[in-house]
Amino acid sequence: MDKNNLFQKFITFTTAVHQITSELSKNVKSDALTPVQYRILEYIAVSQPVTLSEISDCMNMSMPNTSRELKKLSRKNLCDKIVDAADRRRHGITLSAEGQTMMNEAFQRIASRFAGRIDNLSDEERIEIGHALELLQEKVFYPYR
Repeated sequence: MDKNNLFQKFITFTTAVHQITSELSKNVKSDALTPVQYRILEYIAVSQPVTLSEISDCMNMSMPNTSRELKKLSRKNLCDKIVDAADRRRHGITLSAEGQTMMNEAFQRIASRFAGRIDNLSDEERIEIGHALELLQEKVFYPYR
């Protein structure tokens, strides 16, 4: 397959990922959170500990805006700042116990919706999809983290 054709398939795939992510995560966040705050918590949940700059880069937000949102989340007791023992100037951001509980509940609802989408797949198809996701993660997404 030529690179342009592969790129077109990739664009179609990533658009579908955004659409299904939106569908699966619809109404799972607390009403006390903005969509941006939920996305930040989701990112922290799967990547913790993370730095302010990593969140800023991932969310495509300025550092001051990211810092402001993290302060709001911290005041809601949903995330914690931890000092890096090796470099006391660096801080990692993790979910607090309350934030972890909130995200676990959100992920359980998303998992339930996901299960509904894959219920009709055979074991072989699930294995094949698992391998495809691992390949995408290893070859396309992970090298750029």
